[in-house]
Amino acid sequence: MLKNAITFFLIIFLYNSSLAQRPQVKKKRVQVETFNSRPKLVVGIVVDQMRYDYLTRFESKFSNGGFKRMINEGFNCKNNHFNYIPTYTGPGHASVYTGTTPRYHGVIGNNWYDKEEKKSVYCAGDNAVQSVGTSANSGQMSPHRMKTTTFTDENRLFTQMRGKTVGISIKDRGAILPAGHTANAAYWFHGKDEGNWISSTFYMNELPKWVKDFNTEHSVSKYLKTWNTLYDINTYTESGSDLNSFEGGYKGKETATFPYQLDVLKDTNGGYDLLKATAYGNSLTADFALAALKGEALGKDDITDVLAISFSSTDYVGHNFGVNSKEIEDAYIRLDKDLERLFNALDKEVGRGNYTVFLTADHAAVNVPAYLQSVKIPSGYLNNAKTKKQFDTFMEQTFKASDLVENVSNNQIFLNREKIKVLGLELNDVQEAIVNELINYEHVDKVYSANTMHATEFTRGIEALLQKGYNQKRSGDILVLSDPAFISYHKTGSTHGSGLNYDTHVPLLFFGKGIKHGQTLQKTEITDIAPTMSALLGISFPNGAIGKPLEFILD
Repeated sequence: MLKNAITFFLIIFLYNSSLAQRPQVKKKRVQVETFNSRPKLVVGIVVDQMRYDYLTRFESKFSNGGFKRMINEGFNCKNNHFNYIPTYTGPGHASVYTGTTPRYHGVIGNNWYDKEEKKSVYCAGDNAVQSVGTSANSGQMSPHRMKTTTFTDENRLFTQMRGKTVGISIKDRGAILPAGHTANAAYWFHGKDEGNWISSTFYMNELPKWVKDFNTEHSVSKYLKTWNTLYDINTYTESGSDLNSFEGGYKGKETATFPYQLDVLKDTNGGYDLLKATAYGNSLTADFALAALKGEALGKDDITDVLAISFSSTDYVGHNFGVNSKEIEDAYIRLDKDLERLFNALDKEVGRGNYTVFLTADHAAVNVPAYLQSVKIPSGYLNNAKTKKQFDTFMEQTFKASDLVENVSNNQIFLNREKIKVLGLELNDVQEAIVNELINYEHVDKVYSANTMHATEFTRGIEALLQKGYNQKRSGDILVLSDPAFISYHKTGSTHGSGLNYDTHVPLLFFGKGIKHGQTLQKTEITDIAPTMSALLGISFPNGAIGKPLEFILD
């Protein structure tokens, strides 16, 4: 027994000795996220009316420092879509930053009929505030009609209001809605005979010195120069002919062809507002954003700031000239240069690797139906006068009343519910009768009642998109969808608003701190952006967000 005990202790001793002679393996340190692991600055870029295919169509004309830099260094979501109807500017900007749709954030259009006030209201209009930087009422704006928070709001709350938020856009709604309710500032462009960047008393009582200096020292007159193509127009093979019958053009010029002498055209095209509808409007926006970067000392400490920039001039150019025009191609080539300037400034002022950027659009656009018709694609224009006459006759013959409709806008019909009660009619019966009537009209594809929208849960198809854009309190009684590529618009230029791919498919690019390099064809939705940025920052999601964080893009 003693022999066995000695053997046992000998084995233990030898085992422990062998362990002592083994090389020590260092334990892997667990990386704990600290406040400094967040980017110092998040830059959100929305390009107004940018179709996804502009990235691929114009790729050969882009430099390596703009769109291509985002693709080459960051992550490209190639199958990104809006997931609701209508695809307009106001709802688009709100949805990007709130992570939800009009069903919840309440911005159901740029303008809509207010059923309580009995009048049309503007998504950013606010008579309770005053203009700052102009005596015109163009500064009476705020985000008060947006019902939910943005990720910019959540970042302000998370940082105890120490992280700054600044919104910038030529369009007021493009600056205001992304900046959210708690923004330090939002600035937009007032053209006409002034040509200044302005704000409202919702944010401040006086413009900061750097804004005043910009308005004084950077006279917008310098942007009113001749607009010609940046490169030889003969190399613009990615777009249609310069002279055609599908473009609008500017007042005072017989043809919608390059070059455009903007200083000459100014007085007949709204004064300095003309800049909005040219490629130089984006350059003006980029210059102001660069001034804001320095003037607000954005990204200079470890508390995350947010700079929300919307480039709006691409929308004006698209509406005027169409998505297949030489003008739209040149606008994107020049925007690419402006982005390169912006990214270079971020490298210098904030530091490469210290900031994060995302880029998307607020909607895309349909090709000019007249052009589509010329190449035998089903498309066309709605005859609203004919439809109204037919519908009015139906209402009078069916209900013996001519005043049951209060408003028709945004492809919705708002009924006079008080009148319906007086006549002893049932609202649901009136709605269904109208649905059954309108579905028979030429180029009407689908019609739904409000009762159907809030009584039925759609999970797929165009109906699901329509429902996500339907707000029970603000939307109309009847919702109408037209045939694909049939629009209510001029015979020249492009528009948007539908739930079809030409309006919903937009870019989604990420690059910078915390972003992987890669690409995906997996479908992503516009409401995924805000939760993704919230996850990157480690902050609460916006309070109405329905999107999901795109974890495969996060490093």
